[in-house]
Amino acid sequence: MYCSLLFNVTVTFEMKRALITGITGQDGSYLAELLLGKGYEVHGLIRRASTFNTDRIDHIYVDPHAAQPKLLLHYGDLADSGALTHLIYNVQPDEIYHLGSQSHVRVSFEMAEYTGDITGLGTTRLLESIRRSGVKTRVYNASSSEMFGSAPPPQHELTRFQPRSPYGAAKLYSYWIARTYRDAYGLHVCNGILFNHESPRRGETFITRKITRAIARLLAGKQKRLYVGNLDARRDWGFAPEYVECMWRMLQHDSPDDYVVGTGESHSVREFLDEAFGYINVAWADHVETDAKYFRPAEVDVLLADASKAKRVLGWEPKIRFEGLVKILVDCDLEQEGVESPGAGKSLLVQERLSWTENKMSYRLVGS
Repeated sequence: MYCSLLFNVTVTFEMKRALITGITGQDGSYLAELLLGKGYEVHGLIRRASTFNTDRIDHIYVDPHAAQPKLLLHYGDLADSGALTHLIYNVQPDEIYHLGSQSHVRVSFEMAEYTGDITGLGTTRLLESIRRSGVKTRVYNASSSEMFGSAPPPQHELTRFQPRSPYGAAKLYSYWIARTYRDAYGLHVCNGILFNHESPRRGETFITRKITRAIARLLAGKQKRLYVGNLDARRDWGFAPEYVECMWRMLQHDSPDDYVVGTGESHSVREFLDEAFGYINVAWADHVETDAKYFRPAEVDVLLADASKAKRVLGWEPKIRFEGLVKILVDCDLEQEGVESPGAGKSLLVQERLSWTENKMSYRLVGS
């Protein structure tokens, strides 16, 4: 609880408390920063590992022995319903952001059962834990554009789902179980159907970071070739920090609902290569080869968001577009390798009042 003195009048208000599954991932780390900046107490669910896996949040982590820490981490797993119920009951969160999953589409073909268990049934365990605990909370459930699969573009909230991967199918189960708990038990649950969103914190095996990291390593003399899969797959790529703000906006709305989130632009992997290598004036064809092992058994050809509902209801629309996104990623990876960057990506972040820090990229307003 905080107290502030304004004109000799004491105003008291309760600090909001949020729980984030997947807090150590790209979205979880940006969301934690956003919520901390808004005065929340943030709790994160992390899996036990023998190596450190918290590098994306190390810069905001405070020793729990410090006075009034605002970020607290708890060991747990989406496969353990008992631990989830215990955590939710003890934390009593006002908002829960369910981001945790096995989220790599290509890997889901090789780990289909695990993907279904964690990405699909993990959502059931979480929602059932909320119901059993009796905690009144609002829930954001991370859905995915991969649920649309082969559905013709553009895709919106009423587009028929046609997933083409174990990951897409698991996310579709997660989406429907969230709607079921909303309808059956009155839980305040929102599904955010996010299209691809990238950042300097994106995992290095995802195609965007794979390309921009390879560029930096090529210029640093550490890598000679880049091997990729389908060059013609088209995706709607946006900037992750903007998307986590939309997650937050969903839970501030009084009525729970489902929203598509994207830029409304679709570009191919080939176009991404053109933009990224063109930014440093290098011909990508001299360094890039396709490898059949990176192709999916069932491909999704085109994903293109119609996010007009999010704009109309939530007042959200993206500022960072495709060309700017590519420049941000290239600039960051170049600097991570100690190579001077052209700087246009960094300048764009300043222009849009997003700050660049030694912690790769921090979602904090410049001057705040």
